[in-house]
Amino acid sequence: MNQLSYKRRFAYVRRIRIQLIVVAICTTASGSLHAAEVKAAVAANFTAPAREIAVLFEKVTGHTLVASFGATGQFYTQISQGAPFDVLIAADRATPLKAISAGLAVDGTAFTYATGQLALYSLDTGHPPDVATLATGAFAKIAIANPDLAPYGAAAVETLRALGLLERLTPKLVRGSSIAQTFQFVASGNAELGFVALSDVISSGKGTYWLVPANLHAPISQDAVLLKAGAANDAAHALLAFLKGPEAALVIKKYGYAARD
Repeated sequence: MNQLSYKRRFAYVRRIRIQLIVVAICTTASGSLHAAEVKAAVAANFTAPAREIAVLFEKVTGHTLVASFGATGQFYTQISQGAPFDVLIAADRATPLKAISAGLAVDGTAFTYATGQLALYSLDTGHPPDVATLATGAFAKIAIANPDLAPYGAAAVETLRALGLLERLTPKLVRGSSIAQTFQFVASGNAELGFVALSDVISSGKGTYWLVPANLHAPISQDAVLLKAGAANDAAHALLAFLKGPEAALVIKKYGYAARD
């Protein structure tokens, strides 16, 4: 190879390297410019998976998920009063649809991201709870979430009614404001039993449980929806798309949620 050919090849390689560096810089700058924050009201039962999903979401999209956790019914009240949430990740299907009807959410954006499973939970590892445990009534307190605010609480009432035990066990019921508080009643020993979200049991790694058969209560279809406040927020749209994707699906399955319907 003569000196002129060498110089030409060196100059060509140098130009390619410079172009690649410029592209990398532009891509990084573009990602930083378009990264945004999305504020989501998240059902309490979805706390653990939402935290994992938030990390993946930021890693993949560059956007930041700022999540608040609580009872779906309480979130609806806050949203109707102007709380600045972009997305509602609810514990039921009815609340997102209600938000759309009230003009608080964007029509056509609601979808089921997970199907919750109800579990009867106990810290007693020697005697896992079951239907017989409920029938004997040999306990002082059994915790459920407020059925007027939390879908898991409504499912617990349906279950007791289907088993013919609601009237007998009503005096022993203690109600949590959310499914997370209900779980804490059992975890702290303030109630021997509790109807909780299976996801909370899996997250804790403690105690024993009876998985309530799905035919004893209506399906706990958990829907997400884009709120009007987040309609112009790219990060809000990206979060809903991410919830439908494979990365989120793996996390959702890991925490005991049934297949999406």
